[in-house]
Amino acid sequence: MKIVLITGANRSIGLETAKQLSKKGLFVYLGTRDLKKGQAVVKDLIENGFQNIQAIQIDVTKPETILEAKKNVESEQGKLDILINNAGISKGFPESVLTTSIKDIQDVFDVNYFGTISVTQTFMELLKKSENPRISNITSGLGSLSLHSDPNWKYYDVKLASYVPSKALVNAYTILLAYELKDLPFKVNAIDPGYTATDFNHHSGPGTVESAASFIVKHTLTEENAPTGKFFSNDIEDDGEVSPW
Repeated sequence: MKIVLITGANRSIGLETAKQLSKKGLFVYLGTRDLKKGQAVVKDLIENGFQNIQAIQIDVTKPETILEAKKNVESEQGKLDILINNAGISKGFPESVLTTSIKDIQDVFDVNYFGTISVTQTFMELLKKSENPRISNITSGLGSLSLHSDPNWKYYDVKLASYVPSKALVNAYTILLAYELKDLPFKVNAIDPGYTATDFNHHSGPGTVESAASFIVKHTLTEENAPTGKFFSNDIEDDGEVSPW
């Protein structure tokens, strides 16, 4: 049985991804900052027929919780096959580069960028014990510098001082990580689930959590010959799913 850890998985896209992977027979660690809330979510899932899901406390901004989570996975499973770096925050819209405080920018970077790195580095030892390890860094089309430079892009006017550069950094980190792991059986990709209606955006997105999670699962459960170091977007309609960076 493959073992997966999803950060920020107690609601929205992360939770739906956990449900879909559980249905496919994977053992899912549902990452949550508040363990009691996570356990309540898992209890509800089990009562509704889901199996092989366990809440695990992990706050991507607190190294001690990441290390403790790694120790728990190691003692219970001995390895990790899939890491989905899903935890993320935004300070909302609008967010001007002229007035947004350094503190607000740092808060977003701590979760979206540094948190992704911290979790990945901590769990690398367990991922290397997998025969076909996968790392999916959940990103956004808003992290594409190419798209943000195109006045014809439908989200061109959505310029957010902290969120946009944090996701651009996640994309850059994905490229670097994929390169360093290229001689191992890893597949490392940035996955944009698309503009989805969630609490994150006050349910303003046109997409569903089911579609978003399905897209993540598709580009995570990949074959041996699948690409690595790519940026896949659920919002790309005409040119396939590989998004410009």
